[in-house]
Amino acid sequence: MADPAAARLNMVESQVRTNDVTDVRLHDAMRALRREDFTPAGKAFLAYADAEVEYAPGRWLLKPRDVAKLLQAVRPMPGERALAIAAPYAAAVIETLGVAVTRLDGEDLTAVPAGEFDVIVCEGAVARAPEAWQGALAMGGRLGVVERDGPVGKACIYVRAEDGVGRRELFDATPPVLAGFEAQHGFAF
Repeated sequence: MADPAAARLNMVESQVRTNDVTDVRLHDAMRALRREDFTPAGKAFLAYADAEVEYAPGRWLLKPRDVAKLLQAVRPMPGERALAIAAPYAAAVIETLGVAVTRLDGEDLTAVPAGEFDVIVCEGAVARAPEAWQGALAMGGRLGVVERDGPVGKACIYVRAEDGVGRRELFDATPPVLAGFEAQHGFAF
């Protein structure tokens, strides 16, 4: 990669801003963070491509456009608590915004740490957001995740309110599904 700083600027200008990501805080954080630091050594050249990048077996960084749109939807604000599930780059962006981040990137991604979170984000797709993730939302908390059961997924936001957790679809996305989070289809005649 000849000039990573130029690649970061180009990524924000051509993949993020052109896709209705208007939160300048996200632009600044994504321009500052070295995305190549979150990729394996042999894949650093993919860091700024319009593609998901596998950073560990079965784990991917979302496309820059998708992670920016998802983070804009969950609006992390300084002083809040965030949980980043299989989301190392998103976690770093959120921390840059002044938010305390707990990372969950082990074998069991449904083993949510104790406490409630204002923001939860996952960089891999799941068939459906697990109850454990929804249950970890604080009042007014937002969960951003891509749900995928087929060729195209939907980025969704879940919000905890007094009367429960609501869900809204945001945009189409096609990241790979995290291992263990595939849709369970039953047999039908």
